Amino acid sequence: MLTQQNQDNIVTLRQKIQEAEAIVVGGAAGMSEAIGHSSFYYADENFQKHFGKFADKYGFQNMFMGYHYRYPTNEERWAFLATEMKLIHDAEAGRPYLDLLQLLQGKNYFIVTTNQDAQFSKTFPEEKVSLLQGDLRYLQCGNRCHDQIYFNKEQVENMYANIDGTRIPTELIPTCPKCGQEMEPWIRSFVFLEGSSYQNELRKYNEFLIKNKDKKILFLELGVGTMTPMFIKEPFWNMTYSFPDAYYITINPKDALVPQELSEKGLAIKEDIARVLQVALNGKEEEMRILDKY
Repeated sequence: MLTQQNQDNIVTLRQKIQEAEAIVVGGAAGMSEAIGHSSFYYADENFQKHFGKFADKYGFQNMFMGYHYRYPTNEERWAFLATEMKLIHDAEAGRPYLDLLQLLQGKNYFIVTTNQDAQFSKTFPEEKVSLLQGDLRYLQCGNRCHDQIYFNKEQVENMYANIDGTRIPTELIPTCPKCGQEMEPWIRSFVFLEGSSYQNELRKYNEFLIKNKDKKILFLELGVGTMTPMFIKEPFWNMTYSFPDAYYITINPKDALVPQELSEKGLAIKEDIARVLQVALNGKEEEMRILDKY
């Protein structure tokens, strides 16, 4: 049950979306959790179903630990990665993402995300999304010998189909077509390729900001925690403070807060993201039905 305060906050959320001339959405791990993808940090039922054999053998308790675990062999590492990547390829767009799409319908918006699970990319047009920490559906050369990333669905399907226990055959380990070095997932790491693909992600985002900074702009933060505040949270705060007609709303069941400097230009909704978006959408649809009568 929503508190009266949060019900009022959702009314304000709808109002700010309606009034905004431009909207920048920042989405992070909380959006993945809102669709039930909590395996990244927790040993939930989904984690046990898909990664139980890895957890039993290696002792880690979530996908984050599994991704960074030092496996005895590369064959074992890629068996885990192939399992994770196949889940991402196969997953359909979650309900909160679809609700957000409807809420933003007809608006001038852009989305920036630190998530690597492709949910935003599956829901929204490519030109309206920037990926700040890569995308697990792509591979890069581990040696960064050239500036190209590779869509990995076919390789992932082949690796996954040939997992034996917790390992894949050596010949299926992805290697660079240029130098023969082992490939790496195209996500934030010590070897993350910040080449033309990454620069294009930044370009799209910066162009939207420059074009709309003097408009009535809403910065809508969804599920951004405290692990990497430098990518979304802190820039949103700084731009809200600096842009003349900006407003900031954060929705997060745990880490929703507004700095004192933004007390007149911000709103924190400490509530489940999926619930807030669903209630906000239902309110929008009800408003449209009322308008259609006249």
